[in-house]
Amino acid sequence: MLLPLVLLGGCAALEDFLDTVRSQRDATPVVPLEQRPVADPIEANHFVLISPDQSVIGVPQIVFTRREDTLSDLARAYGLGYDEIIAANPGVDPWLPGEQTPILLPTQYVLPDVPRQGVILNIASKRLFYFPAVPEGQPQIVKTYPIGIGRVGWETPLGATTVIAKARNPQWFVPASVRREHAEKGDPLPSIVPAGPDNPLGTRVLKLDMPGYLIHGTNQPYGVGMRVSHGCVRLYPENIELLYELVEIGETVVIVNEPYLLGWRDAEMYFESHAPLEDDTISPADRLERLVQDQENQAGMPLRQADKDQLRAIASVANGVPVRVGLRDMDEVLARAVLVHNTVEIDPDAPTLLEVREMMDEAIREVEEESEPL
Repeated sequence: MLLPLVLLGGCAALEDFLDTVRSQRDATPVVPLEQRPVADPIEANHFVLISPDQSVIGVPQIVFTRREDTLSDLARAYGLGYDEIIAANPGVDPWLPGEQTPILLPTQYVLPDVPRQGVILNIASKRLFYFPAVPEGQPQIVKTYPIGIGRVGWETPLGATTVIAKARNPQWFVPASVRREHAEKGDPLPSIVPAGPDNPLGTRVLKLDMPGYLIHGTNQPYGVGMRVSHGCVRLYPENIELLYELVEIGETVVIVNEPYLLGWRDAEMYFESHAPLEDDTISPADRLERLVQDQENQAGMPLRQADKDQLRAIASVANGVPVRVGLRDMDEVLARAVLVHNTVEIDPDAPTLLEVREMMDEAIREVEEESEPL
Protein backbone atom coordinates (compact mmCIF):
# COMPACT_ATOMS: atom_id res chain seq x y z
CA MET A 1 0.00 0.00 0.00
CA LEU A 2 1.86 3.11 -1.25
CA LEU A 3 0.99 6.72 -0.64
CA PRO A 4 -0.16 8.24 -3.95
CA LEU A 5 0.58 11.73 -2.65
CA VAL A 6 4.32 11.03 -2.58
CA LEU A 7 4.25 11.76 -6.30
CA LEU A 8 3.61 15.40 -5.48
CA GLY A 9 7.26 15.69 -4.46
CA GLY A 10 8.71 17.02 -1.23
CA CYS A 11 7.34 17.38 2.28
CA ALA A 12 6.28 20.99 1.79
CA ALA A 13 4.26 20.26 -1.35
CA LEU A 14 2.56 17.30 0.32
CA GLU A 15 1.70 19.27 3.45
CA ASP A 16 0.38 22.21 1.41
CA PHE A 17 -1.81 19.84 -0.60
CA LEU A 18 -3.15 18.14 2.54
CA ASP A 19 -3.93 21.50 4.13
CA THR A 20 -5.87 22.52 1.01
CA VAL A 21 -7.83 19.27 1.00
CA ARG A 22 -8.63 19.62 4.70
CA SER A 23 -9.81 23.22 4.37
CA GLN A 24 -12.06 22.38 1.43
CA ARG A 25 -13.42 19.31 3.17
CA ASP A 26 -14.03 21.13 6.46
CA ALA A 27 -16.08 23.72 4.59
CA THR A 28 -18.49 21.12 3.18
CA PRO A 29 -21.98 21.76 4.65
CA VAL A 30 -23.75 18.95 6.48
CA VAL A 31 -27.17 18.31 4.97
CA PRO A 32 -29.79 17.20 7.55
CA LEU A 33 -31.10 13.67 7.00
CA GLU A 34 -34.64 14.85 6.38
CA GLN A 35 -33.40 16.98 3.47
CA ARG A 36 -31.40 14.27 1.73
CA PRO A 37 -32.73 12.26 -1.21
CA VAL A 38 -33.28 8.56 -0.54
CA ALA A 39 -31.15 6.37 -2.82
CA ASP A 40 -31.02 2.69 -3.62
CA PRO A 41 -28.49 0.79 -1.48
CA ILE A 42 -25.06 0.05 -2.91
CA GLU A 43 -24.31 -3.51 -3.94
CA ALA A 44 -23.44 -5.25 -0.70
CA ASN A 45 -20.70 -7.63 -1.76
CA HIS A 46 -19.15 -6.56 -5.09
CA PHE A 47 -16.72 -3.66 -5.63
CA VAL A 48 -14.47 -2.54 -8.49
CA LEU A 49 -11.13 -0.90 -7.71
CA ILE A 50 -10.72 2.15 -9.94
CA SER A 51 -6.93 2.22 -9.53
CA PRO A 52 -4.22 0.02 -7.98
CA ASP A 53 -3.67 2.69 -5.31
CA GLN A 54 -7.27 2.47 -4.05
CA SER A 55 -7.52 0.63 -0.75
CA VAL A 56 -10.92 1.87 0.48
CA ILE A 57 -14.16 0.49 -0.96
CA GLY A 58 -17.84 1.24 -0.47
CA VAL A 59 -19.57 4.19 1.20
CA PRO A 60 -21.27 4.55 4.58
CA GLN A 61 -25.07 4.42 4.40
CA ILE A 62 -27.94 5.40 6.69
CA VAL A 63 -31.32 3.71 6.84
CA PHE A 64 -34.39 4.47 8.95
CA THR A 65 -35.88 1.53 10.81
CA ARG A 66 -39.44 0.32 10.64
CA ARG A 67 -41.28 -0.90 13.70
CA GLU A 68 -40.57 -4.55 12.91
CA ASP A 69 -36.82 -4.21 12.23
CA THR A 70 -33.97 -5.52 14.34
CA LEU A 71 -30.30 -4.70 13.84
CA SER A 72 -29.70 -8.35 12.91
CA ASP A 73 -32.26 -8.03 10.10
CA LEU A 74 -30.62 -4.85 8.84
CA ALA A 75 -27.13 -6.34 9.07
CA ARG A 76 -28.03 -9.31 6.91
CA ALA A 77 -29.99 -7.22 4.39
CA TYR A 78 -27.04 -4.88 3.82
CA GLY A 79 -24.17 -7.40 3.87
CA LEU A 80 -23.00 -6.80 7.44
CA GLY A 81 -22.29 -8.95 10.47
CA TYR A 82 -23.86 -8.58 13.92
CA ASP A 83 -20.83 -7.06 15.69
CA GLU A 84 -20.25 -4.61 12.83
CA ILE A 85 -23.66 -2.98 13.02
CA ILE A 86 -23.69 -3.01 16.84
CA ALA A 87 -20.30 -1.24 17.05
CA ALA A 88 -21.39 1.43 14.56
CA ASN A 89 -24.60 2.19 16.50
CA PRO A 90 -23.75 2.32 20.23
CA GLY A 91 -26.72 2.84 22.51
CA VAL A 92 -29.29 1.45 20.04
CA ASP A 93 -31.29 -1.54 21.30
CA PRO A 94 -30.41 -4.29 18.77
CA TRP A 95 -33.80 -6.00 19.07
CA LEU A 96 -36.09 -3.00 19.62
CA PRO A 97 -34.41 -0.04 17.91
CA GLY A 98 -37.75 1.74 17.53
CA GLU A 99 -39.54 3.12 14.50
CA GLN A 100 -37.78 5.74 12.35
CA THR A 101 -34.46 5.36 14.14
CA PRO A 102 -31.54 6.31 11.87
CA ILE A 103 -29.04 3.44 11.69
CA LEU A 104 -25.51 3.92 10.38
CA LEU A 105 -24.57 1.06 8.05
CA PRO A 106 -20.75 0.66 8.12
CA THR A 107 -20.60 -0.40 4.49
CA GLN A 108 -17.23 1.16 3.76
CA TYR A 109 -14.10 -0.92 4.26
CA VAL A 110 -10.33 -0.47 4.28
CA LEU A 111 -8.67 -3.43 2.56
CA PRO A 112 -6.15 -5.45 4.60
CA ASP A 113 -2.54 -4.55 3.77
CA VAL A 114 -1.61 -7.87 2.13
CA PRO A 115 -1.23 -8.96 -1.51
CA ARG A 116 -4.60 -8.81 -3.28
CA GLN A 117 -5.19 -12.33 -4.46
CA GLY A 118 -7.41 -15.21 -3.48
CA VAL A 119 -9.27 -15.25 -0.17
CA ILE A 120 -8.21 -12.93 2.66
CA LEU A 121 -9.76 -13.24 6.12
CA ASN A 122 -9.33 -10.43 8.62
CA ILE A 123 -10.45 -11.95 11.90
CA ALA A 124 -10.24 -8.59 13.71
CA SER A 125 -12.89 -7.03 11.45
CA LYS A 126 -14.71 -10.39 11.06
CA ARG A 127 -14.74 -9.96 7.29
CA LEU A 128 -13.70 -11.97 4.24
CA PHE A 129 -12.29 -10.38 1.07
CA TYR A 130 -12.04 -12.33 -2.18
CA PHE A 131 -10.00 -11.11 -5.14
CA PRO A 132 -10.91 -13.18 -8.22
CA ALA A 133 -8.52 -13.32 -11.14
CA VAL A 134 -9.44 -10.85 -13.90
CA PRO A 135 -8.21 -10.55 -17.51
CA GLU A 136 -5.08 -8.46 -17.99
CA GLY A 137 -5.93 -4.79 -18.37
CA GLN A 138 -9.25 -5.10 -16.52
CA PRO A 139 -9.80 -3.36 -13.14
CA GLN A 140 -9.40 -5.49 -10.05
CA ILE A 141 -12.55 -6.77 -8.35
CA VAL A 142 -13.08 -7.50 -4.67
CA LYS A 143 -15.98 -9.32 -3.08
CA THR A 144 -16.48 -9.06 0.67
CA TYR A 145 -18.66 -10.88 3.19
CA PRO A 146 -19.08 -10.81 6.99
CA ILE A 147 -17.87 -13.89 8.85
CA GLY A 148 -18.19 -15.61 12.19
CA ILE A 149 -14.87 -16.70 13.74
CA GLY A 150 -13.49 -18.79 16.60
CA ARG A 151 -14.38 -17.84 20.15
CA VAL A 152 -11.85 -17.27 22.94
CA GLY A 153 -9.96 -20.51 23.51
CA TRP A 154 -10.86 -21.77 20.03
CA GLU A 155 -9.15 -19.09 17.94
CA THR A 156 -9.26 -19.11 14.16
CA PRO A 157 -5.59 -19.68 13.21
CA LEU A 158 -3.52 -17.09 11.36
CA GLY A 159 -1.35 -17.77 8.34
CA ALA A 160 -1.41 -18.79 4.70
CA THR A 161 -3.12 -21.93 3.41
CA THR A 162 -5.13 -23.21 0.45
CA VAL A 163 -8.54 -24.71 -0.29
CA ILE A 164 -8.03 -28.48 -0.64
CA ALA A 165 -11.63 -29.70 -1.00
CA LYS A 166 -15.21 -28.54 -1.54
CA ALA A 167 -18.53 -30.15 -0.68
CA ARG A 168 -22.23 -29.43 -1.11
CA ASN A 169 -24.68 -30.47 1.61
CA PRO A 170 -21.93 -31.93 3.81
CA GLN A 171 -22.34 -34.32 6.69
CA TRP A 172 -20.99 -33.28 10.09
CA PHE A 173 -18.83 -35.89 11.78
CA VAL A 174 -19.26 -34.82 15.40
CA PRO A 175 -16.08 -35.01 17.52
CA ALA A 176 -16.32 -37.13 20.67
CA SER A 177 -15.60 -34.08 22.85
CA VAL A 178 -18.58 -32.27 21.37
CA ARG A 179 -20.85 -35.27 21.85
CA ARG A 180 -19.83 -35.47 25.52
CA GLU A 181 -20.46 -31.75 25.94
CA HIS A 182 -23.96 -32.02 24.51
CA ALA A 183 -24.73 -35.18 26.46
CA GLU A 184 -23.85 -33.38 29.70
CA LYS A 185 -26.40 -30.69 28.76
CA GLY A 186 -29.07 -33.30 28.08
CA ASP A 187 -28.89 -32.66 24.34
CA PRO A 188 -27.22 -35.79 22.90
CA LEU A 189 -25.88 -35.69 19.35
CA PRO A 190 -25.36 -38.55 16.90
CA SER A 191 -21.85 -39.31 15.70
CA ILE A 192 -22.84 -38.05 12.24
CA VAL A 193 -25.28 -35.22 11.54
CA PRO A 194 -26.69 -35.63 8.02
CA ALA A 195 -27.18 -32.80 5.59
CA GLY A 196 -30.26 -30.72 6.31
CA PRO A 197 -31.59 -27.87 8.43
CA ASP A 198 -30.03 -29.25 11.65
CA ASN A 199 -26.51 -29.37 10.24
CA PRO A 200 -24.38 -26.49 11.64
CA LEU A 201 -22.15 -26.57 8.55
CA GLY A 202 -24.98 -25.35 6.34
CA THR A 203 -25.12 -26.30 2.68
CA ARG A 204 -21.55 -25.58 1.49
CA VAL A 205 -18.04 -26.27 2.83
CA LEU A 206 -14.56 -25.21 1.72
CA LYS A 207 -11.93 -27.36 3.44
CA LEU A 208 -8.61 -25.68 4.22
CA ASP A 209 -5.13 -27.19 4.32
CA MET A 210 -5.22 -26.65 8.08
CA PRO A 211 -6.42 -29.90 9.66
CA GLY A 212 -10.01 -29.55 10.85
CA TYR A 213 -10.58 -25.93 9.76
CA LEU A 214 -13.33 -25.03 7.31
CA ILE A 215 -15.04 -22.08 5.66
CA HIS A 216 -18.73 -22.99 5.63
CA GLY A 217 -22.33 -21.86 5.91
CA THR A 218 -24.50 -22.12 9.00
CA ASN A 219 -27.99 -23.04 10.16
CA GLN A 220 -27.83 -20.19 12.71
CA PRO A 221 -27.20 -17.06 10.62
CA TYR A 222 -27.54 -14.69 13.57
CA GLY A 223 -24.08 -15.82 14.67
CA VAL A 224 -22.42 -14.44 11.55
CA GLY A 225 -20.22 -11.50 12.47
CA MET A 226 -19.52 -12.79 15.99
CA ARG A 227 -16.93 -14.93 17.80
CA VAL A 228 -19.02 -18.08 18.06
CA SER A 229 -17.25 -21.06 16.48
CA HIS A 230 -14.61 -23.60 17.46
CA GLY A 231 -12.22 -22.01 14.98
CA CYS A 232 -14.02 -22.46 11.67
CA VAL A 233 -15.21 -19.52 9.58
CA ARG A 234 -18.98 -19.10 9.00
CA LEU A 235 -20.83 -17.15 6.33
CA TYR A 236 -24.50 -16.39 5.76
CA PRO A 237 -26.11 -19.20 3.71
CA GLU A 238 -26.59 -16.96 0.68
CA ASN A 239 -22.96 -15.77 0.82
CA ILE A 240 -21.29 -19.18 1.09
CA GLU A 241 -23.31 -20.30 -1.93
CA LEU A 242 -21.88 -17.41 -3.95
CA LEU A 243 -18.33 -17.90 -2.71
CA TYR A 244 -18.49 -21.66 -3.25
CA GLU A 245 -19.08 -21.19 -6.98
CA LEU A 246 -16.18 -18.73 -7.30
CA VAL A 247 -13.43 -20.42 -5.30
CA GLU A 248 -11.67 -23.40 -6.83
CA ILE A 249 -9.58 -26.09 -5.18
CA GLY A 250 -6.04 -24.76 -4.82
CA GLU A 251 -7.17 -21.17 -4.13
CA THR A 252 -4.93 -19.33 -1.69
CA VAL A 253 -6.31 -18.28 1.69
CA VAL A 254 -4.53 -15.79 3.95
CA ILE A 255 -5.78 -15.21 7.51
CA VAL A 256 -4.66 -12.00 9.25
CA ASN A 257 -5.49 -10.09 12.41
CA GLU A 258 -5.59 -6.36 11.58
CA PRO A 259 -7.81 -4.35 13.94
CA TYR A 260 -6.34 -1.06 12.67
CA LEU A 261 -6.27 -0.33 8.94
CA LEU A 262 -5.04 2.71 6.99
CA GLY A 263 -6.12 3.15 3.40
CA TRP A 264 -6.28 5.65 0.55
CA ARG A 265 -9.00 6.74 -1.82
CA ASP A 266 -9.07 9.84 -4.04
CA ALA A 267 -5.84 11.13 -2.44
CA GLU A 268 -7.36 11.01 1.05
CA MET A 269 -6.27 8.81 3.95
CA TYR A 270 -8.83 6.77 5.90
CA PHE A 271 -8.44 5.00 9.22
CA GLU A 272 -10.64 2.06 10.27
CA SER A 273 -10.49 0.83 13.85
CA HIS A 274 -11.94 -2.31 15.43
CA ALA A 275 -11.75 -3.44 19.03
CA PRO A 276 -8.76 -5.80 19.26
CA LEU A 277 -9.68 -9.39 20.04
CA GLU A 278 -9.73 -10.20 23.75
CA ASP A 279 -6.93 -12.74 23.38
CA ASP A 280 -4.74 -10.66 21.05
CA THR A 281 -1.09 -11.18 22.00
CA ILE A 282 -0.07 -7.73 20.69
CA SER A 283 -1.16 -4.67 22.66
CA PRO A 284 -3.35 -2.03 20.94
CA ALA A 285 -0.64 0.60 21.48
CA ASP A 286 2.00 -1.56 19.79
CA ARG A 287 -0.33 -2.35 16.89
CA LEU A 288 -1.04 1.34 16.30
CA GLU A 289 2.63 2.27 16.57
CA ARG A 290 3.58 -0.37 13.99
CA LEU A 291 0.87 0.88 11.63
CA VAL A 292 2.09 4.48 11.91
CA GLN A 293 5.71 3.43 11.38
CA ASP A 294 4.81 1.39 8.29
CA GLN A 295 2.87 4.33 6.86
CA GLU A 296 5.73 6.75 7.53
CA ASN A 297 8.28 4.36 5.99
CA GLN A 298 6.20 4.02 2.84
CA ALA A 299 5.66 7.78 2.60
CA GLY A 300 9.25 8.66 3.39
CA MET A 301 8.07 11.32 5.83
CA PRO A 302 6.45 11.49 9.28
CA LEU A 303 2.74 11.94 9.85
CA ARG A 304 1.66 15.21 11.44
CA GLN A 305 1.34 15.02 15.21
CA ALA A 306 -2.29 16.16 14.90
CA ASP A 307 -3.00 13.21 12.62
CA LYS A 308 -1.28 10.78 15.00
CA ASP A 309 -3.40 12.14 17.84
CA GLN A 310 -6.51 11.62 15.75
CA LEU A 311 -5.52 8.03 14.96
CA ARG A 312 -5.26 7.33 18.68
CA ALA A 313 -8.66 8.93 19.28
CA ILE A 314 -10.32 6.90 16.52
CA ALA A 315 -8.63 3.72 17.76
CA SER A 316 -10.07 4.28 21.22
CA VAL A 317 -13.62 4.45 19.79
CA ALA A 318 -13.17 1.32 17.64
CA ASN A 319 -16.53 1.45 15.85
CA GLY A 320 -15.28 -0.08 12.60
CA VAL A 321 -16.25 2.95 10.47
CA PRO A 322 -13.48 4.38 8.24
CA VAL A 323 -12.85 8.05 9.06
CA ARG A 324 -10.96 10.46 6.82
CA VAL A 325 -7.85 11.46 8.71
CA GLY A 326 -7.63 15.21 9.33
CA LEU A 327 -11.14 15.70 10.70
CA ARG A 328 -11.91 15.48 14.38
CA ASP A 329 -14.96 13.28 14.82
CA MET A 330 -17.73 11.18 13.30
CA ASP A 331 -19.53 14.21 11.86
CA GLU A 332 -17.67 13.82 8.58
CA VAL A 333 -18.83 10.21 8.26
CA LEU A 334 -22.46 11.17 8.83
CA ALA A 335 -22.10 14.08 6.41
CA ARG A 336 -21.08 11.81 3.51
CA ALA A 337 -23.27 8.82 4.39
CA VAL A 338 -25.88 7.99 1.74
CA LEU A 339 -29.51 7.81 2.93
CA VAL A 340 -30.95 4.61 1.41
CA HIS A 341 -34.22 2.72 1.18
CA ASN A 342 -35.02 0.13 3.83
CA THR A 343 -34.90 -3.22 2.01
CA VAL A 344 -35.65 -5.57 4.91
CA GLU A 345 -38.50 -7.83 3.84
CA ILE A 346 -41.54 -7.79 6.14
CA ASP A 347 -43.28 -11.06 7.00
CA PRO A 348 -47.00 -10.43 7.69
CA ASP A 349 -47.06 -13.54 9.91
CA ALA A 350 -44.02 -12.47 11.93
CA PRO A 351 -44.19 -12.68 15.75
CA THR A 352 -44.51 -9.62 17.97
CA LEU A 353 -41.45 -7.54 18.82
CA LEU A 354 -41.25 -8.94 22.33
CA GLU A 355 -41.41 -12.47 20.93
CA VAL A 356 -38.70 -11.55 18.43
CA ARG A 357 -36.47 -10.25 21.19
CA GLU A 358 -36.91 -13.41 23.24
CA MET A 359 -36.21 -15.60 20.21
CA MET A 360 -33.15 -13.57 19.22
CA ASP A 361 -31.70 -13.70 22.72
CA GLU A 362 -32.22 -17.44 22.78
CA ALA A 363 -30.69 -17.82 19.32
CA ILE A 364 -27.59 -15.88 20.37
CA ARG A 365 -27.24 -18.03 23.48
CA GLU A 366 -27.51 -21.19 21.41
CA VAL A 367 -24.95 -19.90 18.92
CA GLU A 368 -22.54 -19.02 21.72
CA GLU A 369 -22.96 -22.46 23.28
CA GLU A 370 -22.84 -24.38 20.00
CA SER A 371 -19.78 -26.50 19.24
CA GLU A 372 -18.45 -27.57 15.90
CA PRO A 373 -15.47 -29.55 14.56
CA LEU A 374 -12.10 -27.89 14.83
